[in-house]
Amino acid sequence: MYRTSCSKLTGAWKCLPLDGLVGFSVQQKIFANASRSRMSARSLIQLCKKNQAEWITFQHLCFLKRQYVKSSTGLCQRARPKQEPVSAVLDDRDDSMVRQVQQIPALKPEPGSEVSTCATESNQVEPEADRAARLEARQWKEMRVQYSDLPEIYARLSKLKLTALVVTTAAAGFAMAPVPFDPVAFLMASVGTGLSSCTANSINQYFEVPFDSNMNRTKNRPLVRGQISPLHAVSFALACGIPGVTLLTLGVNPLTGFLGALNIFLYTCCYTPLKRLSIANTWVGSVVGAIPPVMGWTAATGSLDPGALLLGAFLFSWQFPHFNALSWNLREDYSRGGYRMMSVTHPGLCKRVALRHSVALIFLSALGPVLDVTTWTFPLVSLPINLYISYLAFRFYRHGDRQNSRKLFFCSLWHLPMLLLLALTCKKSRVAQDEAAVTSSSASLAL
Repeated sequence: MYRTSCSKLTGAWKCLPLDGLVGFSVQQKIFANASRSRMSARSLIQLCKKNQAEWITFQHLCFLKRQYVKSSTGLCQRARPKQEPVSAVLDDRDDSMVRQVQQIPALKPEPGSEVSTCATESNQVEPEADRAARLEARQWKEMRVQYSDLPEIYARLSKLKLTALVVTTAAAGFAMAPVPFDPVAFLMASVGTGLSSCTANSINQYFEVPFDSNMNRTKNRPLVRGQISPLHAVSFALACGIPGVTLLTLGVNPLTGFLGALNIFLYTCCYTPLKRLSIANTWVGSVVGAIPPVMGWTAATGSLDPGALLLGAFLFSWQFPHFNALSWNLREDYSRGGYRMMSVTHPGLCKRVALRHSVALIFLSALGPVLDVTTWTFPLVSLPINLYISYLAFRFYRHGDRQNSRKLFFCSLWHLPMLLLLALTCKKSRVAQDEAAVTSSSASLAL
């Protein structure tokens, strides 16, 4: 029903129903806030008219200063209270409220505490000779290395532990091949694979010196510390790579030599620069890690069979839970070095890929008897360890914390040797393979 408009503001709430009541209450709040703001502004003006020395400042409220004291052992910290008394007056609403900031009593440090030690050391004057020696020790300089230290430097330059893992996987591929064991070929294949790995690791460190210096994990490498020159490192890499590839090509077979040279190329020219460009470096690095067991198989048989590809698939899938769990706890280091790892740029994908390839190990183990590489007992005996690493990968996927990633990483360290050992134990004998081949050939002739 239409209502006539009201002329007076005081009678507006009588003319309008619910909307008028809401508007009137809002208007009352606006008037109250306006009056309060005028009072606050008046108080602020009165405070500014007073002596500026009585203002409350941020320094007055910071009642405890922290003073850094330089001593001979380094930087320490001691607490010192303000000496001058601080008081201030804050007026609000007719200057009725008065707040005072009282002086804090001096701190009495206990004897033998860190504060008293730092205070005592701060009073001692450091001799000029000690100060010059300390500053000289902090300066970067090239280290002088004795000839007796070169074996240790070469071992660190070639990443001896990683090279040992590469040689072990190549030896496992040689042992899994369905041919009689040849010790001479095995020795030459192992030495050639080890020399090729030393070459790839040395060139990798040569390219990454500026970035390794920013990471805590790699800042003590020989090239970063200046223990050897870059020319020395490249010479060592060539001294390992040329004989290694030659030994694999002439002493074993050309296919194995080609795989060794391909692995060096992929690691140094593809994987190393991709670490700073794309997360695809992890997949390329997994291919590099999957080639050594294939090299062992081709060194024994001279051909690229499905069994070699299966062993390479084992190493390819195993490296994702291994490296993703390792890189998860090194995200800060990789970020400082400028490396584009999945754990840094795509943490969700990092956890999913680790879980995906951990489960893939179960299905790859089932392919062993299908491809006549192992017996049917291998999928059964390898199922517990595959389920366990899949369980840890699932926990890493769900939670994604340092504890679960560390558990997954340490599990991967013993999982791969155990898996290869079980595969070698359940290896299909050559006699059984020959009988199966004769049976299939006779059946085809009968047809």
